Amino acid sequence: MTAEPLPAAPASAATGEPIRGAATDMPPAREPYTPAAGAGPRPEPGSGPDSAFAEAEYAARRAALRAAMRRRGLHALALVSPENVHYLLGLDHLGHFAFTMLVLPREGPPVLVARRMERHTLAAQLPGTRQALYGEGQDPARIAARVLAEATPTGGTVGVEEQAMRLPPAVLSRIRTGLPQRTWADCSALPARQRSVKSATEIQWVRQAAGVSGAAMRAAMATTCSGVSERSVAARVHGAMTEAGGQEPGFVPLIRSTDRLAQEHVTWREHRLAAGEGLFVELSGCVHRYHAPMSRTVRCGPPPPGARTAATAALAGLRAAADALVPGARTGEVYAAWAAAVASVIGHRPRRHHCGYLTGLGFPPSWVGGSRVPGVRAGGRTRVRAGMVLHLMSWVERPVGHVVSDTALVTPDGCELLTRAPRELVVTD
Repeated sequence: MTAEPLPAAPASAATGEPIRGAATDMPPAREPYTPAAGAGPRPEPGSGPDSAFAEAEYAARRAALRAAMRRRGLHALALVSPENVHYLLGLDHLGHFAFTMLVLPREGPPVLVARRMERHTLAAQLPGTRQALYGEGQDPARIAARVLAEATPTGGTVGVEEQAMRLPPAVLSRIRTGLPQRTWADCSALPARQRSVKSATEIQWVRQAAGVSGAAMRAAMATTCSGVSERSVAARVHGAMTEAGGQEPGFVPLIRSTDRLAQEHVTWREHRLAAGEGLFVELSGCVHRYHAPMSRTVRCGPPPPGARTAATAALAGLRAAADALVPGARTGEVYAAWAAAVASVIGHRPRRHHCGYLTGLGFPPSWVGGSRVPGVRAGGRTRVRAGMVLHLMSWVERPVGHVVSDTALVTPDGCELLTRAPRELVVTD
């Protein structure tokens, strides 16, 4: 099959002349930038009418990130995580399976490199954002290299989100090959650090997501009983999430019997619950891409020996972790409080690798905001700050498996558990 010819070289935003300065033999490109719909001058980069935030908040986020860029000596950032694109521009769609890159120059408007098929979505959601579009069969690396050539001077430094799942190494290699006179720096942690403390509007969406989570969890508890299949519980959970106002979460609900509890990331099957068996449910509501995960363990009929002890230990651990989650504390101190509380009930320290992690903004396949899981671990040195949102998870493996978890908001005075459903051991008929 003959590939579609590449589009012609983009014009500089300042001069209207084709982009120069890139040491590359890439062929010219056609229509790399798609202007905003409608006549008149291009508006400032911003969000569409259904955006989750006011444009002033997006502008403030970009300004803060640009200040960090100046401190690091970066001339442009190349970001590919859907979370970062959403955070800085407001794009919310499922098209990120195709290569998408936000180029944020130190000065001037951001540019979104995206598949041409998404142009109508981009025009609707991001009416003021410059677009550099590639067609079917075209190499997005060539378009990205041209945009970066315009955004950075010869000898300049480009910060790249190298650790993102959405950046194929082959594409990054071709971008670098097309720009041999640039310096490259891994800046994967830079936007993630900024996103770790939530604004008032972000907290509002997390709270709404917590309401969706609670409705879905209560539906799961009401459905769980002997003879019911895991699939039936999953169906009720999905219905409750949608009816409560949630959108598709970054991760599907994890619903499985306790005999498979240790299989961390598997979910429902046809299995029907038997008397004495338990069901583990971990889920998250999602509102404007913000999440509020929670989990519970429900027992069908008389619980087996050790189940009540495990439930008591897990709940004690959750409460201790929440009490320790205060501004200024280190994450290692939160983990130590959790482990000590569990040990006080079961007589030995738990072996779990973490008791929670930062959460909030997320796209499939994650609700932690990217490929890295910034966890609450033994010896952790991350400083807790007001405005952080964490999924506090108290997972006990002995004497039997039991899990209880909630989304926690760090407040100026301590911690607030946002997700709500019965936390004590629930036993159904």
